[in-house]
Amino acid sequence: MKSPDIRVIIPAFNEQNAVGHVIKEIPKDWVSEIIVVDNGSSDHTFATAQKLGATSLKESKRGYGWACLKGIDHLSKSDPTPDIVVFLDGDYSDYPSEIVKLVDPIINGMADMVIGSRELGIKEPGSMMPQQIFGNWLATTLIRYLYHVKYTDLGPFRAIKYDALMQLKMEDKTFGWTVEMQIKAIKNKLKIEEIAVDYRKRIGISKVSGTLKGTILAGYKIIATIIKYL
Repeated sequence: MKSPDIRVIIPAFNEQNAVGHVIKEIPKDWVSEIIVVDNGSSDHTFATAQKLGATSLKESKRGYGWACLKGIDHLSKSDPTPDIVVFLDGDYSDYPSEIVKLVDPIINGMADMVIGSRELGIKEPGSMMPQQIFGNWLATTLIRYLYHVKYTDLGPFRAIKYDALMQLKMEDKTFGWTVEMQIKAIKNKLKIEEIAVDYRKRIGISKVSGTLKGTILAGYKIIATIIKYL
């Protein structure tokens, strides 16, 4: 049986101290390409990723979704296109070795998309801010009430079949990316699984939950996205 072609997209903004750890710990015998999308960093994120052999791209339009879309556009032009795409943050809060757990249900035909749930895994104390925990609870409760599907997390660490990802026609450019994917997965009747993943304190300060403005904007966008696709 041929091994699946698995590619990893890492959106990164000012992660020069973290992205190298992430790249080094990705299981290379499972992954054929690591794509780091520098989302307008003012530090050496791009050069660090490039030095470690990652495909390094630049997306000057600021926003998590913009960075993810840049990575997807790169994949769409590759020949062949991949079988599975993994999204992984560049701040070293996730455990890259757990990619194996995420892709396993897809490889075995049990799922089209797998969400890494921090809620089901072990969280290092202080790894998630109180506003993150509340926001996740509120968003997943709304989804359960409005869409009748139970998620426990909007965790950014996730894997999805490439064909399924393209079917979703992702659009969000900023904070609504993860929840848009999860809602569109429901509406497109994808087979969805959640897998427990562990979570640790990130390296550096969060650009979203680390600021009041970022927290408010993210919360508003997530709720608006949930309602938008009803």
